[in-house]
Amino acid sequence: MKFLYSDTQDYVDPEYNFTTDRNAPGRRRYWDDVYAHELMAPTPYDGLLVAMSAVRSAPGVATSKVRYSTSEEQRLLRDGVRKFLRFDGPKYKEAMMMGDCGSFAYVEQEKPAYDALEVFEFYADACFTHGVSPDHIIFACDVDNPPREAMGAEVLYRYDLTLENAREFMRICESEGFPFEPMGAVQGWSPQSIAEAAVTMEKMGYRYLAIGGLVPLKVEVIHQVLKTLREHIKVETKIHLLGFAKADSIQEFTGYGITSFDSTSPLIRAFMDEKANYYMPNGKGGLDYYAAIRIPQATENPRLMQGIKRGIFNPEDLQRRETRALAALRQFDQGSQGIEPTVEAIMDYQQFATLSGDDEKIGKNLIKVRQRLERTLTETPWKNCDCDVCAKVGVEVIIFRSANRNRRRGFHNLGIYHQHVQRILEKSR
Repeated sequence: MKFLYSDTQDYVDPEYNFTTDRNAPGRRRYWDDVYAHELMAPTPYDGLLVAMSAVRSAPGVATSKVRYSTSEEQRLLRDGVRKFLRFDGPKYKEAMMMGDCGSFAYVEQEKPAYDALEVFEFYADACFTHGVSPDHIIFACDVDNPPREAMGAEVLYRYDLTLENAREFMRICESEGFPFEPMGAVQGWSPQSIAEAAVTMEKMGYRYLAIGGLVPLKVEVIHQVLKTLREHIKVETKIHLLGFAKADSIQEFTGYGITSFDSTSPLIRAFMDEKANYYMPNGKGGLDYYAAIRIPQATENPRLMQGIKRGIFNPEDLQRRETRALAALRQFDQGSQGIEPTVEAIMDYQQFATLSGDDEKIGKNLIKVRQRLERTLTETPWKNCDCDVCAKVGVEVIIFRSANRNRRRGFHNLGIYHQHVQRILEKSR
């Protein structure tokens, strides 16, 4: 089972100055930056996925935060996706380079943003190893398996269109000599309809199926989908789970013959989660999660800046507290200061960054923040990690502050998660 990371243009400045919070002088975005696979050994994933919607704009498609510029798209198509992502060379020659349409970007539109020929040409020109047929997401999944006649016109339109696109996509792949391995995107409104779509795609010639629409589903529903799917398709047919949001529960899904899955969860949780920002193995076959220590930049954090503009916060006072919090944490890391004064210094600043609300709500939030902070400082997980990120930047990796720290923490999480998946697979053999 291969773990693929979905490219979101996440790279860091290898010479970033954590003391001054500044990039290296003359640093050029992308050219001087490094991806996780360049910064860490071993590589923290088995392959990369690139969504077409992030690379190529289309009418009606929502603007993505990871949108490639026109020049970046041209360079990707000219040099190939491996070279563009610097995932080339002998070391990565067997790694998957998977393309999909990024159907979340056009989910509100009447039809997919790209037709089968355009998608094929994108994959072929960029030299992907695997490419997914264009689909249209169906979010609902009813485990009671209602019949086709009970479904609304919109669901049936998306279902039929996804199958129609898959048929045309396979026809083009066959006529062009299969420059990459085609993957049939599977959608459905129930486990049974998903299985039926999968069987239909097998008959079209697909030997690798990409199961979509799983993001909002609960773990028990995904189990039902995969169980039903495996009861209907061939044993040798490969399965990929698209955007697998339940990545932390992957150990529950080893019995379904899953070939690959993609997820951004380990990196995103580094800065999009209240209490699970830093991953560590727990020694029992699972993972422990720690809250990062939030010391935002006083003059750049949106909430603090809003308070300054409204005259609620004094900028000089905030900066003094910020400096004191950072100094206290670094002294603690060096062993020259204890936990209690460190907690007090950080909480003295944290009170200004806590979510707004009434006094009671703020008070409860601050209690939770203190508890998470005390646990992180008591266990000092960054001192127990020998990954390339933690070994180089130390305590900076646990500080929730600026993209260069937060992404590095995400890179660390990817590495820990990849090792976690490998341990699971070893146990299941």
